[in-house]
Order: sequence, then C-alpha cells, then structure tokens
Amino acid sequence: MFWIEFAVLLGMILIGSQMKGIGLGVMGLVGLFLFIFIFKMKPTDPPIDVMLIIMSIVTTAATLQASGGLDYLVSLAEKIIRSNPSNITFIAPFTVYFLCLFAGTAHIVYSLLPIISEVSAKKRIRPERPLSISVIASHLALTGSPMSAATAALVVVLAYQGALVDIMMICIPASIIGLLVGCFSVFKKGVELDKDPIFIEKMKDPVFAKSMEADTENTQVQLKPGAKTSVVIFSIAIVLIVIAGAFPSLVPSFEPGVKTLAIAADGSLTMVTIISVVTLTASAAMMLITKTSTADVTKASLFNSMASAVVSVFGVVWMSSTFMNSNSDIIQTALGGIVSEYPWTFAIAVFIMGVLMFSQAATTKTMMPLGIALGLPPSSLIAIFPAVNSDFVLPGYPTLLAAINFDRTGSTKIGKYVINHSFNVPGVVAIGVAIMVGFLLGTFLM
Repeated sequence: MFWIEFAVLLGMILIGSQMKGIGLGVMGLVGLFLFIFIFKMKPTDPPIDVMLIIMSIVTTAATLQASGGLDYLVSLAEKIIRSNPSNITFIAPFTVYFLCLFAGTAHIVYSLLPIISEVSAKKRIRPERPLSISVIASHLALTGSPMSAATAALVVVLAYQGALVDIMMICIPASIIGLLVGCFSVFKKGVELDKDPIFIEKMKDPVFAKSMEADTENTQVQLKPGAKTSVVIFSIAIVLIVIAGAFPSLVPSFEPGVKTLAIAADGSLTMVTIISVVTLTASAAMMLITKTSTADVTKASLFNSMASAVVSVFGVVWMSSTFMNSNSDIIQTALGGIVSEYPWTFAIAVFIMGVLMFSQAATTKTMMPLGIALGLPPSSLIAIFPAVNSDFVLPGYPTLLAAINFDRTGSTKIGKYVINHSFNVPGVVAIGVAIMVGFLLGTFLM
C-alpha cells in the first residue's frame, strides 16, 4: 500500500508541476482528496504558518516594487555589472546573490538577465557562463535571506530561539563559497563565443551583427520619488527581524500556555507573528510615506505571483505532510539507520523532492519535519537547507527559461536529453559545495 500511496504523491506533484502556476497546489489537493477518502489517511493541519509568511513577505516586496525601490536596487546592480565586463562571470552572480539575499525573492533576477547577456556578448564572453551561474545564485540566496519564505519556513520548523541567526550564520557563508566554486565550474564552459558555430552563423545577419556592436550602456531609468525611501524602510524591516531572532529577550513575551500560531508554549511570540507584523507594518509605512497607492501594490508582478505561491504551498505541502505522517513508521525504519549514521544522505532526499516541487518553501515545510523525526540535529538540517534549491534540474522554472530567452547568442540552452542543460553543472556544484561547507561550519558554530 505504501508504494501505491507514494506513486499517487509523485503523480500529483509531476502533473501539477507540468501544469505550472497554481497547478501544483490544486493537484496537491486532488492527492489529499484521494488520501482521505480512498486511502483513509488522517489529514494533518494545513500549512497556515508558511502561507501567512509568504503573504506577508511577498506583499512587502511588492510594495517595494510598486514604490520604485526594486528599480533603484536594479540600477545599482547594473552599474556594478557594467563596471568590469571582463570579469562578468564572477561579478554578475555575486551581484545577483546579494540583491536577492536582500530582497528575499529570486524574481528580481529577470531585470538583470538581459544586462548580463548583453554585456558578456559584447565582450565576446560566452553568455551561458554568467547567465547560468547567476540564475543559480538567485535561487541560492533564498536559503539564508531573512526576507525569504523558505528561510522563514525553516525557522518555524526548527522552532527554537535564535534559529534565524544560526541559519544566516551558516547558510550565507556556505552559499557564498559554493557560489564561488560554481563560478569556476563555468569559467571555461563551452567554446569561446567567437568560435561558437551558432554565434558565427547568427553574425552573418547584418541586423544581428549591428545589434552586437550597438552601445546601449547606461540607459537612464527614471526612478520614482520614494524609491530610496522605500529601500530604507525595507532595510529597517530586515534589521528588526534579525534582531528579534538574535535577541528574543527584546521581544514581548506572555504567560506560558497552550501553543498557538501566534504564541509559543513558553509565552514567546512565534516567528510567524514577528515576520508578519514587521513586514506588513513596513509595507504600510512605504505606502504612507512614499504615497504609493494600494492599487499599485496589487498590480505589481510580485503581488500577482503571491497567489500562485500560496495555493501551491497550501495543496502540495498539506498532501505531502499527510502522506509523511501516515507513513512515518515505514519512512523512519527505512531511512533512520543510514541518515543517523550519515546525515548528509538526507540531503539527497531533500534535493530530489525539491526537483519535483519547484518551491523552496514547500520543500522545506515538507522535508525538514521529516529530518527532525529522523533525529537529525538543527546544525545538520541547516547545512542541508541549500538542497531545497534543486528546482533547476528540470528546466521548467521561469528564471531558467528567461535566461535562455534573453541569450540572443544561443549559448544558453536546453540539451538534447532535457536535463543536460546549461544550469545543471553550476547548480549541482554550487549546492553540493554549500552543503559540505555548511556541515563544516555547523561543527564549529553550533
């Protein structure tokens, strides 16, 4: 029966990922329907905590976007990328990483991909190199950003004071080292652009050749009046969340009692409460001070993406947690021994689930409680955390497709066998190194 139920779980995830958008969520609820009414499984609680965090964080990021703050950040990143085009394979991914680390979303990379492609092509550096590792950098930044839903989900799962600081302290330096090694892995990837037969053929077109020589540098973008102010407010929100995580004694506490979504059993505020209140207060401050209308916020592309993310997490996590809970004895018996002796092997399971789920937050909420049930310490779970970024393996994620489309030279592509695309080598290398460094840091820092 276990394997039939497991086949249903995988089937719903695979069908949902092909449908894209809210497909993962609705197919997750189809799977839950089958689990409850056909297999008689007892449903777990829905992932309300992660859904609230996604709503709060994405609304605040959308407010930053509507007020012009994201445009301002992108303009700064563009100046950095254009400042040293010869080293774009290293400069671009680190610029993307720190920008996404600050903003808590990978979607900001869309604005930088055409710049990376253009600058590298004009320098005759194969665009595949900086584009592929920059996309990986945008994903890797989410596992460590205090403003990402994935990091917030892990904080909720770990459920101990100081978890956010531990995650940042281990995952950020581990990811930076992993990203650096990932840059070296693509530094000489493929033939040089001026020797690429596809590019040579494209250059025979006079229009294309002229566009490769045209100077589009330093195109001035008109920023909104409150752009810089919104970035300052957003920064203050990040600082407040980190302080609350690092110094819980500064946060109000109440009488111990029954654990709720808002208050822990010891009377302290949960991170769901802290993140929701701080981020949405910052969103309100941005709207009031910069005179950004609520209509502009709801029209922002980030805000529109929130509905898809919430529905996806709602369905697929609820289905997966119900399956895991109903089969916990079988799973722990099968994995308990090897995971206890070799904690890093759990990273393989997390990586595989991340490939299927296309969501770092959903993968975190689904797999990390299983890691706790298997007896893994917090330091190991934090070290393994970057494995949730495996959504690049199947080339259907929007950031990958955008990078392929923005590369007019044709060097960034999907291979004949689908999975042999431009992003797999840098992705596996960067994440693998980040996990190894994370385990090393965990032994010294925790």
